[in-house]
Amino acid sequence: MTGGRFIFCADMSIITISYGAAINHYDIINTASGIVAHRAAIAQKHNKSFLSRREKKERRILSVFDVVRTVLAVRQFRDEPIPEDVVREIVEAGHLTASAGNQQPWHFIVVQDKETLQKLGELAKSGPYIAQAPLAIVVAGEQTPFAVSDASRAIQDQILTAWEHGVGSNWVGFNNLPQVKPVLGIPDNIDVIAIIPFGYPVNKVGKGNKKRKPLGEVVHRERWDQPFA
Repeated sequence: MTGGRFIFCADMSIITISYGAAINHYDIINTASGIVAHRAAIAQKHNKSFLSRREKKERRILSVFDVVRTVLAVRQFRDEPIPEDVVREIVEAGHLTASAGNQQPWHFIVVQDKETLQKLGELAKSGPYIAQAPLAIVVAGEQTPFAVSDASRAIQDQILTAWEHGVGSNWVGFNNLPQVKPVLGIPDNIDVIAIIPFGYPVNKVGKGNKKRKPLGEVVHRERWDQPFA
């Protein structure tokens, strides 16, 4: 059945025929998949991006595996500030992480002051390069059974989110940084789990060139004696 603007097809989809003064030919759009293509054609005509905010988010979700595949530890940072919207997204990634019983036993202290970063670099024996970073997030946790596990998940989410924006990082310390507490005013009943410095890498880093054991050596299918691959 046709009515000038709509065609109802056998597969229950609807084809819309739109025409007007600005278009010299009929644009036929299937509502199930053609709307984006139609928008793309219009946007291309005007040399504009046609991706909506939601579509951009969906495209980002599809790239999660590539972020995991390529992320590497970075210990040398350029003297370049990280944009505030990127900092906020990194922080929010930790805030949104799941936790046992949704207890959220973590606290994140965002440090950008140069003198404080210098001090943290002096106090963390395994992370003197914190002093070079334009940003560090000190991750602390309440003294609960799952605080370390929950905070660790949050840290990884922050590292991956930062990497998506080209910002490198590395994990410094592990639940052994009591000397940091007085510098940042952290209460005695809160543990400092780690410090994560963030910054743009000085050197180009590899794209997924990681030294890992063969998959079949560490992954098993159904039983221990059956390698996954």
